[in-house]
Amino acid sequence: MEALDTIFTRRPELAACRPAAQAAAKLLRQCFGHGGKLLVCGNGGSAADSEHIVGELMKGFCQPRPVPSDIRRKLVAAWPEDGLALAAQLQGALPAISLVSQSALLTAFANDVSPDLIFAQQVYGYGRPGDVLWAISTSGNSKNVIQAARVGRALGLGVLGFTGPEGGALASLCDVVLCVPGADCAEIQEGHQVLYHALCAQLEAVFFRVAG
Repeated sequence: MEALDTIFTRRPELAACRPAAQAAAKLLRQCFGHGGKLLVCGNGGSAADSEHIVGELMKGFCQPRPVPSDIRRKLVAAWPEDGLALAAQLQGALPAISLVSQSALLTAFANDVSPDLIFAQQVYGYGRPGDVLWAISTSGNSKNVIQAARVGRALGLGVLGFTGPEGGALASLCDVVLCVPGADCAEIQEGHQVLYHALCAQLEAVFFRVAG
């Protein structure tokens, strides 16, 4: 857990989160290792964090992610003139979807059905057993995040929670929950960012090892 170890050395105030962070890394490794995908949701700053996490997982973050040789061969075979260029520029990805990005669906469902179910509906549509829902709420009490976690559990998804120090109602719905210390929302979100960066770096190191 090199990336995580580095974070806890640099940010000792987050040390109490170490066991949960290690469990989160294991949960995510199992998900991606078995061909699963990640769904991420949150509100406000946590919505921005959802986008941020997906951005770090779906392309290179801390190291190169070259396309595997078998994919390179397929691209060249299919497109002899452009295949090498495609292979050279594509990057390895860990499949992740931000549930805050679907503006047409979000606004339609909020208007026509219920704002509290905007993420739950997507978990129902996208989620499959073995996938993971990463649910972010600094209070742990965001209704739409809680409803998403409930649907995720019912469908057999793993649920990873990022909350504040109290955990809130979300904590009891999670397979793994990181209750990050902080005196206010901004401080909790700062801790969230440090931890999800470390988790993304850790996953990248596992799935995209570069021979040295």
